[in-house]
Amino acid sequence: MVLKASHVYKTKQNVRILEDISLTVSAAEIVAITGPSGAGKSTLLQILGTLEPPDSRENTSILLEDHSLLGLSDSALAQLRNRSIGFIFQHHGLLSEFNALENVMLPGLIAKKPQKEIKEQAHYLLERLGLLHRLTHKPQALSGGEQQRVAVARALINNPKLVLADEPSGNLDSPNAYQLHELFYELVESLNCAFVVVTHNEELASKAHRILKLRDGRMVD
Repeated sequence: MVLKASHVYKTKQNVRILEDISLTVSAAEIVAITGPSGAGKSTLLQILGTLEPPDSRENTSILLEDHSLLGLSDSALAQLRNRSIGFIFQHHGLLSEFNALENVMLPGLIAKKPQKEIKEQAHYLLERLGLLHRLTHKPQALSGGEQQRVAVARALINNPKLVLADEPSGNLDSPNAYQLHELFYELVESLNCAFVVVTHNEELASKAHRILKLRDGRMVD
């Protein structure tokens, strides 16, 4: 078990966003979270990634490899996110002043890993993603699909135990979306990490090992 969340609640401005959500995700498993807009999918992903806290409830817990994610200091959470959790968003969020290789290396450099080690890992990931010929290109010189693949490599650079993806193919055309989906299923097994993917894409969801459906902040069958 990589991730285990139990009895997660979230209310914003007196509006219930999440109501008693529990889930587990194992290594080498992709779990897709689907549901209509406003169901609470992105909020759940933000909470699982420690980007925002759940409501304080006595029975709420979020464990990453049996370590609690609740009650940690801001600096401890930042370090945990950097080293153990990879994020892939609908918008790639690449830094325009850096090239593809530098964007991928950045989280590893923040983690203060040896530059030689990080550069080799970045080369390996970009090669796996078919981007070895685009190492020195800045984001504005890359296609949408290439930018998103660079973002995937960046999310994986520190060998995270958990990867969280929020509508990762939402801005891509069908061929690039298909390629990205296939890549996820190759990587999850070779890297032995857990993926949680929020998506409206039925093709991506159908290939997941499990599908969890959210509606009005609750898990539904």
